Amino acid sequence: MASASYTHRRSQIENYFDRTAADAWAKLTSTAPVGRIRATVRAGRDRMRNILLGNLPADMRGLRLLDAGCGTGAFAVEAARRGADVVAIDLSPTLVALADERAPRDFAHGKIEFRVGDMSDASLGEFDHVVAMDSLIHYDERDVARVLGDIAGRTRHSIQFTFAPRTPLLMAFWTAGRLFPRGDRAPAIEPIAVDSLRRMLPRHEALASWREASSERVASGFYTSQAMELRRA
Repeated sequence: MASASYTHRRSQIENYFDRTAADAWAKLTSTAPVGRIRATVRAGRDRMRNILLGNLPADMRGLRLLDAGCGTGAFAVEAARRGADVVAIDLSPTLVALADERAPRDFAHGKIEFRVGDMSDASLGEFDHVVAMDSLIHYDERDVARVLGDIAGRTRHSIQFTFAPRTPLLMAFWTAGRLFPRGDRAPAIEPIAVDSLRRMLPRHEALASWREASSERVASGFYTSQAMELRRA
């Protein structure tokens, strides 16, 4: 069952990305020119996407992948090009519609099913691999662990996710955002201490049989995110 904090934050995220930030997000994830700050974010996200793709099989024919928090669909497209059967889900109907519009109509082997909803929805079924790129960065470590636990029971091989690592620079940005709030500001990122998360994940019953396979941080200007890959022991 979703916690009250998760449900509240999920509603904030949905409203923000479906209304306030939809146009800016569409531009950021395109090839259109952007300012210096957003260029660093775009470069960081591109690098992170490549890291996560690098941990997946080059040939994914016959494999089912969940793109949890698909945004405008860039990761889903790359996975489908490898032959994966991708379920790409996001809270924002606007972003899902844009992702569907941008995606190729045909792949040599793979396919994409775009859906609006919650990444932990059990009705999505079972998967070989799950990727949640920058879609858990607004939740605290307890909710991150709970969502990963919900997904783990329906995943055969690997779960990759990213989170905002608790660094001095990121904490300075986080504090500044708290001090100077705006009505149209994105829901606050929740910085998480890496070691604390490592201790918490195995305590979740569904994650007890999973082990950390890799971890890598990307820092690109105003983009800082940590990738962690979990695999069944």
